[in-house]
Amino acid sequence: MRIASVGHAVFALAMIALGILGLIKGDFTPVWEPVPKGVPAREVLVYFCAFISLASGIGLLWQRTAAPAARVLLSCLLLWLLLFRVPSIFLSFTVETWWSGCETAVMVAGAWVLYAWFAADWDRQHLGFVIGDKGLRIARVLYGLALIPFGVAHFAYLENTVALVPGWLPWHGFWAYFTGCALIAAGLAVLIGVYARLAAALSAFEIGMFTLLVWVPIMAAGSRDAYQWSETVVSAALTAGAWMVADSYRGMSWLAVNKR
Repeated sequence: MRIASVGHAVFALAMIALGILGLIKGDFTPVWEPVPKGVPAREVLVYFCAFISLASGIGLLWQRTAAPAARVLLSCLLLWLLLFRVPSIFLSFTVETWWSGCETAVMVAGAWVLYAWFAADWDRQHLGFVIGDKGLRIARVLYGLALIPFGVAHFAYLENTVALVPGWLPWHGFWAYFTGCALIAAGLAVLIGVYARLAAALSAFEIGMFTLLVWVPIMAAGSRDAYQWSETVVSAALTAGAWMVADSYRGMSWLAVNKR
């Protein structure tokens, strides 16, 4: 097996879980949805996406297959982002549209980091412009851009955000505002390269804590709500993608300035 970091293992396991869930549901998992009903061969795409998630997740864990698995996963997620997410963002300036696009962007960023790490000789010869330091910079920009709408959503849907704060925490409104501001600040820090490593790590921690403190207890309570299950899967996948981007800063100072 080839495990480059804990984040790498978490990301691979998240993709495996998404693949299994897609096969069981017979529908798109959160990272791949929504897909318009009128898209040709939509049912085929459902199982294609599930297979790509499962196969690439497994492939990322093995040394011989890590490079092609990362390449295929990045290609599919990037194509999905460009075909289904970007057009929707420009056609509908709503938080919901931006949110779904940003979810995919975080996963693209995580896959891009892995591809930059595991690129084989063929990749360096033919696709050298999207791997190495260049690839990492692109992944970080995508991640930074995605964090900002996540933070804005905390304010646009303040009541919903406040309702999700665990009951045992005081000052629910404060936490809704604080976490929203933190995501926006982290996104800007990653984009401009000021304390970028610290910002990426703290944002990954925040997303992970949101998964642990909000969605895990809801699921543990025996929720059968499809929306809540979907959001739990999304949050776990986003944690994995964020973790990968944070891992991409290894070797850089926590307080580095102007190093994107």
